[in-house]
Amino acid sequence: MKIGRLTISDRAAAGIYEDKSGPEIENLLAGVFGGMATFVAEIVPDEVELIAAALRKLADLEVCDLVVTTGGTGISVRDVTPEATRMVLEKELPGFGEIMRAQSFARVRTAILSRATAGTRGQTLIINLPGKPSAVRECLEILGPAMREGLAHLRGDDPHARH
Repeated sequence: MKIGRLTISDRAAAGIYEDKSGPEIENLLAGVFGGMATFVAEIVPDEVELIAAALRKLADLEVCDLVVTTGGTGISVRDVTPEATRMVLEKELPGFGEIMRAQSFARVRTAILSRATAGTRGQTLIINLPGKPSAVRECLEILGPAMREGLAHLRGDDPHARH
């Protein structure tokens, strides 16, 4: 299992701010997928073309099974992660963003401002997460079963398929 983690942050890309969400993604997904997981880490500023290029690289060149982004899902002018993600997706999976917003809303009433999305590119599952480490943790805890099922479908080892 090869996992790409993409941190989207002007400050982290410039070295002004320590990326804490990216390492949190690795810690949590190592728990979900165990020792089978290897990680490729990237950090880019909040620029649509740079985000889209990094997603293409992780999916097409690095051939990651899963790519998880953190940051840029809000409504400020610089938050452009969903737009960049939609540029590279072949199939959008809106349920990921919907469940993250619904679950997070119970704790944080502003969670409905998140525009996170998810989808597939080839055999890669791409998921946008919020930028705060606590929100990353909260969201990944509820996405585990759907991530595993989606990855099984993409690999062709669908446990529900009839042969």
